[in-house]
Amino acid sequence: MSTVETETLQGTPQETSQETPQKATEAAIRKARRPSGFATMDPALVAEIARKGGKAAHAAGTAYEFSSEKAREAGRKGGLAVHAKRRAGGA
Repeated sequence: MSTVETETLQGTPQETSQETPQKATEAAIRKARRPSGFATMDPALVAEIARKGGKAAHAAGTAYEFSSEKAREAGRKGGLAVHAKRRAGGA
C-alpha cells in the first residue's frame, strides 16, 4: 500500500493512505449491507402480513385476478421473447 505524506494546517506531517482496488474491495466486503425490512423478519410473520394484504386487496376489489386465459397469453409472450433470436437467424 502506498502512502502520501501531507501537511495539516499546523504544519505537522500526517500520513494518508491511497486505497488500492483490492483494499477497496476488502473494505466493501467488511461493510456489507445488512438486511432490513422484511428480510430481517421471521418468515412466518412475513407470510401472515402478505396473507392479510392479499385478503384486503380482494375485499377492496383491487387484487389482480390471474385467469387461465391471462396465463396462456403470458406464456405465449414469454416464448416469443425467449426464441426471438432463433427466429431472427441469430445464435
